[in-house]
Amino acid sequence: MKEVWAIIRREKYAETKKALDAIGCGAMSMHSVWGRGRQGGFIMSDAEGELAVYATSAPKLVPTPSYLAKEGATLTKPVVYVPKRMLVMVLPDEKVDEVVDTILSVNRTGHYGDGKIFIMPVEEAITVRTGKREL
Repeated sequence: MKEVWAIIRREKYAETKKALDAIGCGAMSMHSVWGRGRQGGFIMSDAEGELAVYATSAPKLVPTPSYLAKEGATLTKPVVYVPKRMLVMVLPDEKVDEVVDTILSVNRTGHYGDGKIFIMPVEEAITVRTGKREL
């Protein structure tokens, strides 16, 4: 068994969940998380509508990926952490590749912030209700 953590964009959660349901892997936990990658998070710009896909609840502010700073965006304030969704799944070894491929196909835009997938071994799982152990 493997544990898969997928950290994805918030707006991609529903589409990702639907795609995972379609391949028979709908069992998961979802967590709202905040974080940043190697690029250092976003930088706030008051250029409204510049990247509406990254819009936050802050009025008249749109986060701009830091790579756009080199392209002359008007920058006002660094934002250290970015809101994301983290999906956690425990899967049989043979399902891992299919799940990873599905997550990648839905979430890859080619831009910073698309997310990260982590795969870890699971030694044992125990169902609390029945006490059944799975190796």
